[in-house]
Amino acid sequence: LVGASAAKAGTQLQPQSSRRTMRGLARGPAAGVPMAPLAAAAATSTAAAAAMRRGTPRKVRLAGISTASGARGVAAARKVATVDQPAATQEEFKYKVTLEDLVGLCKRRGFVFQSSEIYGGYGGFFDYGPLGVELKNNLKKAWWTRMVHGKDNIMGLDSAIVTNPRVHQASGHVDNFSDPMVDCTESKRRFRADQLMWARVELEDGTLLGCVSAIEDANTDQVLEKAAKKLKKKAGAEGDTKPLVIKDMTEATEEEVKLIPSPATNEPGSLTSARAFNLMFETKVGPYTDASSVSYLRPETAQGIFVNFKNIAYVSRMKIPFGVAQIGKAFRNEITPRQFLFRSREFEQMEIEYFIDPEADFADEQEKWIQEMWNFLKAVGLDERLMDREVHVGDKLAHYARACTDIVFRYPFGSQELLGVAARGEYDLQQHIQASKETMEYQVPGEKRKFVPHVIEPSLGVDRLFLAVMCSCYAEDEVGGEKRSFLKFPPCVAPITCAIFPLMKKPPALKEKAQDLAAMLRRKGFNVLYDEAGSIGKRYRRMDEVGTPFCICVDFETLEGETIDTVTIRDRDDPLKVLPRMKFDELAAFLSLQCELDM
Repeated sequence: LVGASAAKAGTQLQPQSSRRTMRGLARGPAAGVPMAPLAAAAATSTAAAAAMRRGTPRKVRLAGISTASGARGVAAARKVATVDQPAATQEEFKYKVTLEDLVGLCKRRGFVFQSSEIYGGYGGFFDYGPLGVELKNNLKKAWWTRMVHGKDNIMGLDSAIVTNPRVHQASGHVDNFSDPMVDCTESKRRFRADQLMWARVELEDGTLLGCVSAIEDANTDQVLEKAAKKLKKKAGAEGDTKPLVIKDMTEATEEEVKLIPSPATNEPGSLTSARAFNLMFETKVGPYTDASSVSYLRPETAQGIFVNFKNIAYVSRMKIPFGVAQIGKAFRNEITPRQFLFRSREFEQMEIEYFIDPEADFADEQEKWIQEMWNFLKAVGLDERLMDREVHVGDKLAHYARACTDIVFRYPFGSQELLGVAARGEYDLQQHIQASKETMEYQVPGEKRKFVPHVIEPSLGVDRLFLAVMCSCYAEDEVGGEKRSFLKFPPCVAPITCAIFPLMKKPPALKEKAQDLAAMLRRKGFNVLYDEAGSIGKRYRRMDEVGTPFCICVDFETLEGETIDTVTIRDRDDPLKVLPRMKFDELAAFLSLQCELDM
């Protein structure tokens, strides 16, 4: 898609006002590109502020009609094409679970809890439970194994969350890392202006009945259409209405703002105009509270890699191209955190900054990383039918980027960006060179040539990936005429690798054998659960619901005869299949083979 013509690329649905675009604009203008701070722009024109965040003003969209820039709320309805196969030839994926059901499952089975729940929770913050932390760690381990250990020219870094504030000043975050926000003066609630959608309701003769509004989601068009019908009925108006032209609050004039009802009260007149809201979490460092002690929790992990480039290049002695990978926490003071783990205030990122020669074919390098990330997502359990590419073209590109492609995922609430692969040029390194007065040129070994490397950046959110895996792996079927719900995790990321059950609690020899087997497999590095409570059928069902791929049963044949020290193995995905009995000393090799990550 990188090499596609502009006309072909233009047919791709454009993503939500992504962090890729916002981040780039937040880092300040490229050399020779004038750009006023978002706050100043918002003071003169909310539409101008929106244009600066996105790189171009939003095009309006008609209700029920998906356009290039208005596809966000209705993207779930589109056909999803994959790299290998067009959507038309694949069976459509149909969700059997809602987001609310997933939230309930995550709490009930110990995947994710609301943070500080006993005190009423805290918006935008979550705690990963016993199974959730295992799944999350396995996803990170799989990424690190494939991206770092699986490649000769990628190395790791773990940079600090709090850094010298000059880092964020040079990158542009301090002045420009903002989202547009509106307030409801009646309810005291705040909304992201670019996610608060509205439309004028007019009769065919031009009579204005008022405006309708809704928080953007996959059903925004239907919600606004329904609200428009209610407004028409309330006004007692006759005749047809014009098609709704849906915009967001950054595109509303001062006069229109007064007519738009607040989602909190459903009454007009209480919303303010859009203004800039800085997303940085500010903190104090040291014993003093003056301006010199101000620093910030990092809003992304990338800057830690850029400021360490000189050190890494020197100690690693690697030749370009090479990459630096990092997994770490980042923090953004989101105006309206929502959609469970998708948009939170504390999150984790997995990023690579891949440094290349400025004369290299950046489009080819970017395409390789897009394909690599696509294949990784499949390897950890994402359903390819829910994945798609979205290419930033023309004015949709951030000012620093030479190219950018997102891999989007169709969640139950609509299609949203899961990861981005951007060809960033030399922008970030040049910003730090100018601010620090330190050279970051790369000396080509054996040559007199020096250059500032260009960068390809694959960036993936761990929490968004966690949610995508949960969505992809939820399944339902029937076993023996009984409905079963289970999580179809690949063995390489499953929270529990296998469960070990004695068939019965008595005789004690069954328990002892089962416990000895569990201890042996734990020594081999597997996460094993031992369970003797309840019937064997109920124990199987409990393991199915949390995605355990294998259940091993120690039965009476394990204790004596020709089958001594052998067990039966139940496969979660084909529970009625009868597998040959397996010896104790063969189990570790069997599980290792099953848990291999597709490289």
